[in-house]
Amino acid sequence: MRAGTLRRPHVWLPVVAGVGVAVALGVYGRLHDPAGTSGIGDALRLQSGKVWLATAVLLFAVVQLISALSMYGALPSAPWIATVHRWSGRVAVLLSLPIAVHCLYALGFSSASLRVLVHSVLGCVFYGAFVTKMLLISRPGDTRAWVLPLVGGLLLTAITGLWLTSSLWFFATVGF
Repeated sequence: MRAGTLRRPHVWLPVVAGVGVAVALGVYGRLHDPAGTSGIGDALRLQSGKVWLATAVLLFAVVQLISALSMYGALPSAPWIATVHRWSGRVAVLLSLPIAVHCLYALGFSSASLRVLVHSVLGCVFYGAFVTKMLLISRPGDTRAWVLPLVGGLLLTAITGLWLTSSLWFFATVGF
């Protein structure tokens, strides 16, 4: 190992911060007393709104994937593609916040079933990976060339898994 490698935190400091956020969200969700919902009708309307928001988040994540592939040369590019990438990510995260707040506050981190456990873990992983990516974006250097696509892929995987364990499940069991 080269001298000074540990003194210059290239990738590990943002990763540690992201893991810290993911663990903190999981611990909070597990330890606090979930508020629940006010009634069956209210819960169904709220859940319906959340699944449509989550579907919009997934669509913006697909825009993120396509624009990232374009920025990395795998698809044809345009001068405005980086702007589309930045704004689709911002919108996706903003749309995810009310969902996350409700899930954490009203439902908490749960292991009631495998689906719910996977959903809880993926929610924590998503925000941990998001923090990691945001911290890495501001860091210059050659590690961005391979780390950002890796973290972006983790974000896309988490969003897809969250959608599959919530919205798709809701659409399949309750309907549209």
